[in-house]
Amino acid sequence: MTNNRARRLKLRRRRPTSGAVIRFLRTEQIGGLILLGATALALIIANSPLADTYMRLSDTKIAGITLANWAKDGLLAIFFVVAGLELKRELVVGELRQPRQAALPIAGAIGGMVVPALVCLAVAWGSPGAADAWPVPVATDIAFALAVLAITARSLPASLRVFLLSLAIVDDLGAIVLIAILFSTKFAILPLLGAVAVVALYFFLQQRRVNAWWIYLLLGLATWVLVHESGIHATIAGVAIGLATRVKPDKGEQESPAEQLEHTLQPISAGICVPLFAFFAAGIPFSADKLASLFTDRAALGVLLGLVVGKTVGVLGGAFIAVRTRLAAVPEALDWRDLFAVSVLTGCGFTVSLLIAELAFPGSEQQDGIKGAVLLGSLTAALIAAALLRRRARAHAS
Repeated sequence: MTNNRARRLKLRRRRPTSGAVIRFLRTEQIGGLILLGATALALIIANSPLADTYMRLSDTKIAGITLANWAKDGLLAIFFVVAGLELKRELVVGELRQPRQAALPIAGAIGGMVVPALVCLAVAWGSPGAADAWPVPVATDIAFALAVLAITARSLPASLRVFLLSLAIVDDLGAIVLIAILFSTKFAILPLLGAVAVVALYFFLQQRRVNAWWIYLLLGLATWVLVHESGIHATIAGVAIGLATRVKPDKGEQESPAEQLEHTLQPISAGICVPLFAFFAAGIPFSADKLASLFTDRAALGVLLGLVVGKTVGVLGGAFIAVRTRLAAVPEALDWRDLFAVSVLTGCGFTVSLLIAELAFPGSEQQDGIKGAVLLGSLTAALIAAALLRRRARAHAS
């Protein structure tokens, strides 16, 4: 064994991943497998004799809102609460609290949002849907990506998982900002001010160490309703609640409120909310013509290439610029081949990309083609990344 490899192994043993990160990874890995199962089930049903039943179920209304929209606006809000909690934890006590440690995944995430959008625009320019399609490939699905990483390369250094997790969190934050800016309709200022006031009260009660969980549940529901009524996409309410939750535990506290809430909501989000959204969003009826349209519809092709090519180039390019400008450094247990494999993996857009596709093409015939491009692009990125990660795992083990 070379001195170099011995030093890397020593560093890996010296820098274990925190228990919180490990718990998060395990939950999201299992959730990713459930997500894939829900997607496969939706595709099978939508292309079977049960297709009409599936559509009627999606269009069934409860309180004037279809089940598909409840999954999109309601259940995904819980997913975004978890994303907000994890983002705040990373910023306050986690990997993103140190500027130099944070710089690498942040730079990768920025590149991974900008380049796919540019690739999509370049491919689709001048064609129908081009102006709406470019936000679709900017997101990385945490659950899907971590599931692929866990299945194919469990033995890779923990720092690679932390890089992917941190990048995906920043990536999702960028997608959330895009959703808030691009897909807010019928903007109403009074409900929005009400939502801000409720979140401020939530934050105040957190700082005053009020522990009555039912108060926070009511405040969370009120925030969701007010944000929904304001015209801003309701999932933003989830992020606001997550960011308003106290992260640092007090003396004598075993867990902070953020950790307690995350442990409660994470299994619900990964095991129920995200798979149900995928079940209602991924049921695309395919035919020979629709499959061909993935490559003839330039907007769909732009989304596909944005995920498979744009994500890889953007994430790796952003990380390379950060390292070259000395804003960041590659963790010593890793090298650029590891980062390249994970950059390919970030092309798994899936949950948030499907959400943006629904928001960008509401009721449009083009929506199915865009969703199909998301599914095909995510699957292609996952398969290529799986092969690369297995190769890197063997290299690290030797």
